[in-house]
Amino acid sequence: MRKNIIKLENVWKIFEIGDVKVEALRGLSLDVKPGEFLAIMGPSGSGKSTAVNMVGCLDVPTKGRILLEGLDISHMTESNLAQIRGKKIGFIFQQFNLIPTLTALENITLPMTFQNIEVGERRERAKKLLTMVDLGDRMDHKPTELSGGQQQRVAIARSLSNDPEIVLADEPTGNLDSKTGGIVMDFLKRLHKEKGKTIIMVTHDKNVATAADRVEYLKDGKIVEKLRRYT
Repeated sequence: MRKNIIKLENVWKIFEIGDVKVEALRGLSLDVKPGEFLAIMGPSGSGKSTAVNMVGCLDVPTKGRILLEGLDISHMTESNLAQIRGKKIGFIFQQFNLIPTLTALENITLPMTFQNIEVGERRERAKKLLTMVDLGDRMDHKPTELSGGQQQRVAIARSLSNDPEIVLADEPTGNLDSKTGGIVMDFLKRLHKEKGKTIIMVTHDKNVATAADRVEYLKDGKIVEKLRRYT
């Protein structure tokens, strides 16, 4: 049996806003196997974004444990979490989050600078990634010179710049039309099937979620239903 690459054990996240306490996560438990494609669904306010922050080492829980490849990261410092994020996790965001003053190539090389990868290797790796997402002829274009779908493909390439084991996609098709969203999903499926990446995707779209091996439904800060499971 494959060990979990990520395991959340009874995770709570409580935000204090003045005198009010907001329980964003209420005992969330979740296991993710290496090479699995997991989709997380749920209504607005269900805790999806907070859950993504936990899985992506962007935040720590109020209580409970988060294990990444068996390592307890629940109470690590931000500097240690940043190192783990840089090496282990690639992020794809709904808003693309590309730096507008940088070219597509420069956006992809940027995460590698924080891992002390040599300049020549950074450029070669970025070129290969852009070719992989069919944007080899757009390397010197800035985000404003690219369509939404092209920007998202640059974001996918950027997420792979440090060859992470886990790709975290937060509403990756949310700002795209259905045709362009389908192209983006094809790339994510290729990453899963051909590259063996572990994909964790948050989505509102049931059609998008069908790409996953497993769909978990989040409500009121905890998993309430497994919508689909393939074996």
